[in-house]
Amino acid sequence: MASLKKRFSGTEVKIFDPRDPSTGSGGAEVLDPTVLKRSDQWCMYLAGQAHGYGATEIYSASLPLKVPLSAAGWKLTRDAAGELEPVAGRNLSGRWDSKGGRHCPSYVRGWDPRGAAWVERIYYAGAAENLWGPYTIGFLQWDGEQWMDQPEPVFIANEEWEHGSVYEPNLIYHAGKWKMWYVAGSNREDYLVHGYAESEDGSTGWSKHKVFAPPEMKMFDFCVRQRGELTELWATINTFTKRWLGAS
Repeated sequence: MASLKKRFSGTEVKIFDPRDPSTGSGGAEVLDPTVLKRSDQWCMYLAGQAHGYGATEIYSASLPLKVPLSAAGWKLTRDAAGELEPVAGRNLSGRWDSKGGRHCPSYVRGWDPRGAAWVERIYYAGAAENLWGPYTIGFLQWDGEQWMDQPEPVFIANEEWEHGSVYEPNLIYHAGKWKMWYVAGSNREDYLVHGYAESEDGSTGWSKHKVFAPPEMKMFDFCVRQRGELTELWATINTFTKRWLGAS
């Protein structure tokens, strides 16, 4: 236990802050990062608002090529005019993620048996009409050159205990399955329940939605990470308290 306390000290380092010009945020509010290494570069995908209003988008940030993972040195991706550049358009997905935006990105690489290929995806919650939901879950997929949006969400609420809204997806690909933990319900109702489901292809054939953490736990912003043979589970309880749930 002492070694765990040393590894997870709780030290927090500010990376982007809309109120702090030194962070390079440029006034943009970006949050919910999913961090990964692609080729020789560390990058993250974040949800946020470039100017503090409107439907949220998914943006990216990166460290310089071949630089080790660090809290310092991150730069948001901007276009030639200096505006934050969304990672993908809404040519196909606008029907289900337009007015309410894209939230809670979760990057995962896994095997798609339909195309018989390894694929990269950014799963996220989309809202058709309102920033506050209700939400469904879909993904962007890398086509070798760019992230492509999809015409339909791939996961929707279908159980009474989900109260019609599913969001905060967190996924891994493990043992031949796309495994997803997610939040259902809403803060406005003071009702949050955490669910779990899995799929062979990450798009169709999801297993029966199961309660992973009951509403009395008020679990939010769950995080699962693979470390060798271990799967580590983290969560935010009551929206504020971070807790290490253990490993399996």
